[in-house]
Amino acid sequence: MTTVLIADDQPLQRMGFRMLMEGTPGLSPIGEAEHGAEAVRLAEQLRPDVVLMDIRMPGMDGLEATRRIVAAGGRTRVLIVTTFDLDEYAYEGLRAGASGFLLKDARPEELVAGIHAVATGDAVVAPSLTRRLLDAYAHRVLAPADAHAPADPRLRTLSDREREVLVAIGQGWTNTEIAERLVLTESTVKKHVGRVLAKIGARDRIQAVIMAYDAGLVRAKS
Repeated sequence: MTTVLIADDQPLQRMGFRMLMEGTPGLSPIGEAEHGAEAVRLAEQLRPDVVLMDIRMPGMDGLEATRRIVAAGGRTRVLIVTTFDLDEYAYEGLRAGASGFLLKDARPEELVAGIHAVATGDAVVAPSLTRRLLDAYAHRVLAPADAHAPADPRLRTLSDREREVLVAIGQGWTNTEIAERLVLTESTVKKHVGRVLAKIGARDRIQAVIMAYDAGLVRAKS
């Protein structure tokens, strides 16, 4: 059973999420929070598998709440739900440690699939949307292209092939696209992706994308 904490300041939105989960086998809503501070407190108290986190809430917003929940080091993972598919705050949420984000108008089956994916350690932002999000907003929060930052020591742990795979992940390619462009089987790509995530200490594919941008392997479009 996957337990879910709902953090949203809109009562009707919380009710809709709760009704969906109560009617879905394998999901159990175990709490609701109206603002970020309450979400942090309940996450520590209830230890849910997933927090459905709104970004714009009064007082402590969803970004700060996400940072604190992730920093606590527990098993709880955060799935951001936002109104706009290119909300600049969504990118900050990913950097804060969220495992992905979905739109509030996502179909019920998409939301359910997203919750299950996050609970099992996967990311839920589609590669194409990851690419659009980073291209649109990465330049606001990452160092400029000509910055001379020291090379990330984690890169030295990667083989040449693994580095190629990390670059491909950073560009938002799917496993199928990576397999086609690097002339590999998809099963081989999955193994490479798993090793890359382990070596760079990334929880999921999204964190690998951010690391690739931070390390200068991939650049946002100007």
